[in-house]
Amino acid sequence: MQISVIIPTFNEEKNIGSLVQNLQANSNSQHVEIIVVDGQSYDNTKEIATRNGATVYTCNIKSRAAQMNIGALQAKGDIFYFVHADAMPPATYYNDIKEAIIQQKKAGCFRLKFNTSSKLLKINEFFTRFKGGYYGGGDQTLYIEKNAFKDLDGFNERYVIMEDFEFTKRIKKRCGLHLIQKDVLVSARKYELNNYFKVNFANLIMLTLFKLNMEPLKLKLLYKKLLVSEDKNIKTTA
Repeated sequence: MQISVIIPTFNEEKNIGSLVQNLQANSNSQHVEIIVVDGQSYDNTKEIATRNGATVYTCNIKSRAAQMNIGALQAKGDIFYFVHADAMPPATYYNDIKEAIIQQKKAGCFRLKFNTSSKLLKINEFFTRFKGGYYGGGDQTLYIEKNAFKDLDGFNERYVIMEDFEFTKRIKKRCGLHLIQKDVLVSARKYELNNYFKVNFANLIMLTLFKLNMEPLKLKLLYKKLLVSEDKNIKTTA
């Protein structure tokens, strides 16, 4: 079984090198390919990813949905595994996904663990242990069988934000979304730049308006107003 790890990036030079290295160290190179699809970064993301052994493609727009679809088109694996650049899958990720596929779990995600000792964020972590109404966000990473991805027509590129929730909503209806009881280590940078309550409030607003079918572009514009991004030139994405 070959897994294609697909990573959408935009100005992720601080994270991409260690992510690619860890993905390689915790897998057999014959069974895993690592694809980075960059959305016009103006830092050294592409160079660092290439230097560490990833295959790099460029998307002419900064859109996770479009970037991940490009990666899927180029991927050779039987399984696609979508990972954000500031996330670190568990060392056992390959075997975890392989075991889930053997159990006929065509798509799934992991639990979350933030790279901070914040007690408040422990609350968020706790709820990712369960299949709640909104589990399956992009930070939890997502694996899916290639054929299932194609049957669902991939990510909806109209969703310039919340593309992960839109896609997993369709996955849940079609084949179910398995929850692997292992942790993905995720950056807490969004919470550190803003604060716990502000980010959770913004996320609640986004999820509610998404459920009410607000236009994705309007959602993205509102989200940018609610939260500070890491760089004033980098648009905050959910």
